[in-house]
Amino acid sequence: METASSVAEVLVHNRNRVCRIEINRPEKKNALTRQMYAAMAGAINGADADPEIRAILLHGSKDCFCAGNDLKEFQLAGENPELRPAGSNPFMEAISLAEKPMVAAVTGPAIGIGTTCLFHFDLIYAGQSATFSMPFVRLGLSPEAGSSFLLPRLVGHQRAAEILLLSKTLSSQQALDLGIINAVLPDNKVIDHAWDISCKLAQQPPASVRLTKALLKKQAMATLSDTMADELQHFARRLESGECKEALSAFFERREPDFSSFE
Repeated sequence: METASSVAEVLVHNRNRVCRIEINRPEKKNALTRQMYAAMAGAINGADADPEIRAILLHGSKDCFCAGNDLKEFQLAGENPELRPAGSNPFMEAISLAEKPMVAAVTGPAIGIGTTCLFHFDLIYAGQSATFSMPFVRLGLSPEAGSSFLLPRLVGHQRAAEILLLSKTLSSQQALDLGIINAVLPDNKVIDHAWDISCKLAQQPPASVRLTKALLKKQAMATLSDTMADELQHFARRLESGECKEALSAFFERREPDFSSFE
């Protein structure tokens, strides 16, 4: 059964007790807008509350998972305080608090939130051409979605520092070697494989699955919640910084940014 979404760029299908969420903005490489965040949050929260749903699958298009936030919205937020994130991001809250297992299928680039959201998923499968990057420093920003806590927990401080401070891009094999994803598959098979895994999860004893996930996450939850709130405050302030404005201007003007005058 297909469930209506509030925006055309987010497709939601409920079948075989799996809620399948597809990011569908290929002309912008699946860059996320505020409306798309809200639609995905609604789909995840709805699936988590629906007794008929037992697993959640997120994927993008065949050649791009998610290019991160829409940078034009970032640029506008730098000029208008009302457009800056305040309090919480509903999508980040939804992925961090979901009780049911979440599976992601990554094809092509996963940039910014396209990578950091994955740290909240339980099972992640990537295509051979998938890449992972968190270019927050390069954009004059700061980490978000709990990544400053979750990434070092996954890969260790030094590797996390290299990835975040240098805005390093990881191949799917590198992400696998670091323990960020579960497996690498041919590009044309990864979404189908993730669907099969999601259906398999939906066939497991549902209460046992939810309890096991809760126990796996229990120790990290208090720290994660505090970290996400702290990150969001810093992120909102960074959007109005001169460094961020220079980085975004350089991006849209197709030139290298110049940070030589900043302290």
